[in-house]
Amino acid sequence: MKKILLLVTVAVVLFSCKNLGEGEYEITGNVKGMKTGLVYLEKQNPMGMGALAIDTVKIVDGKFEIKGKTAEPEIHFIQIDKVNGKVPFILEGGEIAITVDKDSIFKSKSTGTYSNDEFTKFNEESTKIQKRMQKSVTDFQMKNMTVMNEAQQNKDTVTMNRLRKEYDVIQKPITDYTFGYPKTHPKSFISVLIVQMMANNPKFAKEIDGLYNSLDESLKKTKPGKAVKSTLDIKKKPALAPAPAAQ
Repeated sequence: MKKILLLVTVAVVLFSCKNLGEGEYEITGNVKGMKTGLVYLEKQNPMGMGALAIDTVKIVDGKFEIKGKTAEPEIHFIQIDKVNGKVPFILEGGEIAITVDKDSIFKSKSTGTYSNDEFTKFNEESTKIQKRMQKSVTDFQMKNMTVMNEAQQNKDTVTMNRLRKEYDVIQKPITDYTFGYPKTHPKSFISVLIVQMMANNPKFAKEIDGLYNSLDESLKKTKPGKAVKSTLDIKKKPALAPAPAAQ
């Protein structure tokens, strides 16, 4: 009897898994509170202005499905027609499940692949930290708004720098979590995006090499991974000696 149950379980698992090729994705979506409509799969415009729609499908009885193929992981967005806000997720090969909350778009979730599972966890933890910080941030802004405006008008850099340092202390929990994330998640696509951001900040100059080297090899081959490598290579090049003065 136990052998029969085991065979049935294995059969269910095998038949439930889609036979997707390398780089192929299948997005299954559910839109809460919406039976029909249009869904746009979008990506960031490489020219830097807005987003580009790369696929459009219909919502049928609150559900939608998008299939395709991608060369590497990349941030994309789900836009529901006539709904404010977009749902960011990581488009990569595999089965991706997206739940869209049209009334509170920030509560939407993407799961199913490793990077999307980690992306959802990252967003949930970031939201928790920011909620705990909210009162301190609001109090600081209310207390110092007038002082900061006056300092900016008077170009009082001493006061502006002091206020920025005080604000940085309040923001420390979220910055520590964000910039500490790549150290504990070397295979998450979010990590290479964070490292790319850090690579352009002189504050992290001493640790970028180590962080980049700790990333999974698959992440180093992505566009942001190559961008980090290019930044590091440029910084390692010796400065050109000034040309000798003309005699």
